[in-house]
Amino acid sequence: MAEAQQLPPSPDAPAEPEASTPARKRPKPGERRVQILQALATMLEQPGAERITTAALAARLDVSEAALYRHFASKAQMFEGLIEFIEQSVFSLVNQIAEREAAGNAQAAKTVAMLLQFAEKNPGMTRVMVGDALVFENERLQQRMNQFFDKIESTLKQSLRTAADGEGSATPSVDAQVRASLLTAFVVGRLQRFARSGFRRAPSEHLEASLARML
Repeated sequence: MAEAQQLPPSPDAPAEPEASTPARKRPKPGERRVQILQALATMLEQPGAERITTAALAARLDVSEAALYRHFASKAQMFEGLIEFIEQSVFSLVNQIAEREAAGNAQAAKTVAMLLQFAEKNPGMTRVMVGDALVFENERLQQRMNQFFDKIESTLKQSLRTAADGEGSATPSVDAQVRASLLTAFVVGRLQRFARSGFRRAPSEHLEASLARML
């Protein structure tokens, strides 16, 4: 199955020179932007973490807040960078699943499994996906994540419509919509439980048995 991607781990601070090197190594173009996103994702992995401030993020990277704003116009843009990573990673894998698996039910099952595996590998991203990290942030961020799950549901519906046609359903569109909605709610519920358990309850717990009952 297509493998869920993971944002590279964040350093606790930007790359520092060896003790014998007199000057700090300057990041390459674009490298500092990636470091900022890595640090933000890592800070979101702390169970029970409160709202992350730019001051705390700057302190983690050992830079000034002004340095952060040279790469991002606002904290909302930093979260948008994480959302873009989620979207690009997930939908790239969704496309791979669709290309490799012809059966509709199998496509849907593998899509759900991929989403849950992505969350397990990227705990900080999970808090973004379920909206916990977006409370008190710009409203458009939550709207974008809502659109992400709407697109996931549409993708599942398309896969399941193929399966319903093959099963000879008299109402394939309705059947596909109901099952796609159920699977999407299952994914969101598992992600919320993962985040709110302090990342102790794995989203993939009893996954095969759960999918067997739903599909």
